[in-house]
Amino acid sequence: MAIRVLPGMVDKKRRRRTKAEIDALKGAIYRLLEQDNPATVRSLFYQMVSAGLIEKTANEYSNVTVRLSGVMREGGVLPFEWVTDLTRWMRKPRTFKSGIDSVEYLVNSYRQPLWADQDVYVELWTEKDAVAGVLMSVTEPWDVPLMVARGFSSKTFLHEAAQTIKAVGKPTYLYYFGDWDPSGVSGERHIEKKLRQWAPGAEVHFERVAVTQEQIKRFGLPTRFPKKTDSRSGTWKSGGNVEVDALPPRELRRLATDCIERHIDPHVLKQTKLQEQAAREGLVELARLAPGVFAKRGT
Repeated sequence: MAIRVLPGMVDKKRRRRTKAEIDALKGAIYRLLEQDNPATVRSLFYQMVSAGLIEKTANEYSNVTVRLSGVMREGGVLPFEWVTDLTRWMRKPRTFKSGIDSVEYLVNSYRQPLWADQDVYVELWTEKDAVAGVLMSVTEPWDVPLMVARGFSSKTFLHEAAQTIKAVGKPTYLYYFGDWDPSGVSGERHIEKKLRQWAPGAEVHFERVAVTQEQIKRFGLPTRFPKKTDSRSGTWKSGGNVEVDALPPRELRRLATDCIERHIDPHVLKQTKLQEQAAREGLVELARLAPGVFAKRGT
């Protein structure tokens, strides 16, 4: 769906926008998220820049994208679930009001390990919590670990990941989603190096999926200058920097889906699903045969 750019929507002279222009921007925000969600606020910002709605400045990011999307959500105009934020989260153990409630949860949530009988093992890696919120809708149904590196991962995190790869004992395919900038590329290489070092002998295939130089050209992604505080910028010879959030969320999910589905054996998957259904039915029967613990329900 094309987004119409009205005079005044792009504020090049930093003048105050009129109410009509603000309303037009709100309408554009709604339409962008309606056709591609969930998305991070950063991703929404880049989509608005690419559509020519706003300038690529810190002011337009905070005072237009962040502020207007926040106002729209608080006003009930924009569904909260259309914007994802995994940079903040809660820790709490799951509890139940009764034994039958816990069994119902177990039955509904029980899953067979999808990759146990597949010939390979797959993980998706990203350097950002925010991007994880976009990719989770793909990785969760496929039972694929989503590893959030946060730039240069700690030795503990990488060592534990390497031990998992060793324990699996299968060809392992790792797909990386990160920024195209000196730190993003260096962080990616650091991850691959340490995983190979701490999982010697393991067959590891490591691939950068996004962002790539080809994607930057194909999608016309907005670039930015290297950060002056980044000591690696002096040796960076690969053009302008691009954040992984600049790729449309739909494209990120498409790429992730392709990385996963290329390794799925449909016949093995069918057998896994049949075993999963049989196990769920067994749990239901177990609940019915446990008088005094679970109340029998007429279903």
